[in-house]
Amino acid sequence: MQPVNLFDLATQQARWLSVRQTAVSGNIANINTPGYKALDVEPFESVLDNTKVAMEATHAVHQKTGATPSSILVEAQEDPKLLPSGNSVVLEDELIKAGEIRRTFELNTAIVKSFHRMMMMTARS
Repeated sequence: MQPVNLFDLATQQARWLSVRQTAVSGNIANINTPGYKALDVEPFESVLDNTKVAMEATHAVHQKTGATPSSILVEAQEDPKLLPSGNSVVLEDELIKAGEIRRTFELNTAIVKSFHRMMMMTARS
């Protein structure tokens, strides 16, 4: 069994949260655009499932294979409430998503901070 590298996982989640925050802010910015379809990113769990663990090359003749972390923008999966203009952005839903993103960022930061503090305490002892 290999150890879980918490810092790499937290970094990957922070990147995913940044992409999701960009999608949500783009939805809010285009709330009055006729025909605009709300966008979201695939869930973080599926990003982790699709990420392949790559072997690290220790010699120049080793084959190189890379991990494929991909978080792509997709149309929002919820039943969109289309406005007469054809726009599917609901401001309340986007604000809820923005709040979830903020709370997840804060949790991610708190976990990394605590883990770092524990590592520093063990190194000092």
